[in-house]
Amino acid sequence: MGHLLDGAWSFDDVLVESEGGLYVKKPSQFRNWITADGSSGYAAEAGRYVLYSSIACPWAHRTAIFRVLKKLDGLIQLVNTEQTSDDQGWAFVDGPHTVPGTDNQVNFLHEIYALGDPGCTTRVTVPALWDSRTRTVVSNESSEIVRMFNTEFGAIAEPTPDYYPEELRSDIDAMNDKVLKGINNAVNGSGRSTSQEAYEQSIDLLFGTLDEMDGLLSRQRYLCGDKQTEADWRFYPNLIRFDPIYYVGYKCNQRHLEDYPHLSNYLRDLYQMPGIHGVSDVTSMKRQTFDPAGPIGANGVVPRGPVVDLTRPHDRDRFDKAA
Repeated sequence: MGHLLDGAWSFDDVLVESEGGLYVKKPSQFRNWITADGSSGYAAEAGRYVLYSSIACPWAHRTAIFRVLKKLDGLIQLVNTEQTSDDQGWAFVDGPHTVPGTDNQVNFLHEIYALGDPGCTTRVTVPALWDSRTRTVVSNESSEIVRMFNTEFGAIAEPTPDYYPEELRSDIDAMNDKVLKGINNAVNGSGRSTSQEAYEQSIDLLFGTLDEMDGLLSRQRYLCGDKQTEADWRFYPNLIRFDPIYYVGYKCNQRHLEDYPHLSNYLRDLYQMPGIHGVSDVTSMKRQTFDPAGPIGANGVVPRGPVVDLTRPHDRDRFDKAA
């Protein structure tokens, strides 16, 4: 990933491990908030913000998904990045990039972080939400960017569902915590643990959580009941990567996701929602993950399979008929 130290770029491995060899994700450092009324100093305005993302990163993927779900694609620019092999971190897929709000042309994401705060010390990660007016990174915390997209742009965007309704917030928060610990962190632990004991601990947690989720989805259409919520879309980036990427690249090979009848149908249900396939290019996910500059340090050979047809029919509408 790499980081800036007092504004100077340094490429190194920023993963942190516990004594047991378990993977631990560092917290994000840019935590400002866009508000509908601008009281935070960052008002929800059309054309003001840029989302820097990457299909290689599941954390960034969910912000790109919410940009589509909340119909913000005409209000917030999306710029895609990918890891480079020359120790410069994230580079822009389309080549040199003129930073909105400036005349600066840059090649790498770390240059944007440094442009916004020349003396900052921070990891340089995606997603990153840039404000072209104040010329700074507003946030690089994916969960908070998702919330901003859900709640703060309603007055200037087309009407869309609320994915964090007040009456379900405690359930959504609990489910998000389960997905974070039992799926996100467990997958990374399986792929990046430095001891057999830590790997076994992660893999047990991961497949125990998948078993639990498959059971839950045998009884209801979505994670928190009969409506899609934020929890479903925080879960989705892990599911779509599971068989083509995590099974092989992260050693999550106890079972395929296709072996879970309810999870696999649920994945197809979400994938087939309008606009989602356009931000779910599995071929690009695989190419960037298995690139030598990717997150697992592979040799660039991309596994051919498995071939999973996410467009084939699912059975999740049976819950609507039962109601």
